[in-house]
Amino acid sequence: MALLVALGLLMVGICPVALCQQDGTLGRNTELQEDQNNGTLVDSVTLASINTDFAFSLYKQLALNNPDKNIVFSPFSISFALAVLSLGASSNTLKEILEGLKFNLTETPEADIHRGFGNLLHMLSQPGDQVQLSTGNAMFVEKHLQILTEFKEKARALYQAEASSTDFQQPHEAKNLINDYVSKQTHGKIKELISDLDDQTLMVLVNYIYFKGKWKTPFDPLDTFDSEFHLDKKRTVTVPMMNIEDLITPYFRDEELSCSVVQLKYTGNASALFILPDEGKMQQLESSLQPETLRRWKDSLRPRMINELYVPKFSISTDYSLENILPQLGIREVFSAKADLSRITGNKVLKVSQVN
Repeated sequence: MALLVALGLLMVGICPVALCQQDGTLGRNTELQEDQNNGTLVDSVTLASINTDFAFSLYKQLALNNPDKNIVFSPFSISFALAVLSLGASSNTLKEILEGLKFNLTETPEADIHRGFGNLLHMLSQPGDQVQLSTGNAMFVEKHLQILTEFKEKARALYQAEASSTDFQQPHEAKNLINDYVSKQTHGKIKELISDLDDQTLMVLVNYIYFKGKWKTPFDPLDTFDSEFHLDKKRTVTVPMMNIEDLITPYFRDEELSCSVVQLKYTGNASALFILPDEGKMQQLESSLQPETLRRWKDSLRPRMINELYVPKFSISTDYSLENILPQLGIREVFSAKADLSRITGNKVLKVSQVN
């Protein structure tokens, strides 16, 4: 029986390569939460670092499978969705999911992983007065499918994921129900997360993220002009090019990787990293992306006057079938007849059919 995992991502404005704070986490101030039962510290910084490792591994696979195409995805959306799924997994299926997310299960117990995700989700859900960032999970369950109470309670308590009874025997109506929900949660920006469903679907797990920020030093629209943007050595396109002069902002020239790194700050405590590889050095840069690279850049950034900074205005929309990508990261069994999602229903009737 089929379980579909759907992911939504919307970043309004320039889509950043990475959103980070000075401590390397996303969004709000970092929190350390102490579990009252065993005193284990669940560290949001550590969780963000592990997710960065997963993000770069996934990016490399997406770039390999989609050569010469733009890549945009939300690592946290995928991690959150798979973490919710792992609540219902057992045996090797559970092990593959968590290790595929780059967790070392000999060092970090499963319960601590879920508490860490729960703490981070709570932190990201706090209202901000300058940056709009919202993320959430939802489960749409076939009305005749019996879900274990423990799974529903943990999904609600840790991931704020509510279960809604849905009639998948009416796939068109079910699709509209899910898309209307996601559209509402993303302020009408993601209108069709699900393009089609079949009547064999028993459960759809949805994760969405919505980000909207304003530059701390805004670009003047009057300075925007049409200019050529180089896609590769042979292809160019004409795009509106935003421009700002005499900007003081963190900058680093990485001679080792032949690229320039610029950090642009949003109002509040979020920022974006823009990495410009030298001509012909894109593949070299992509192959070198790893958490240590990001940490080195962050530690090396220094305020510098940039005489002129040009940033193209762009909009990117992508759709990936991650059920073909995640097995390359070690997450295989959940897509097969061997899938053990018995902690969702009490028996092995479910397997994941799609992740997109």
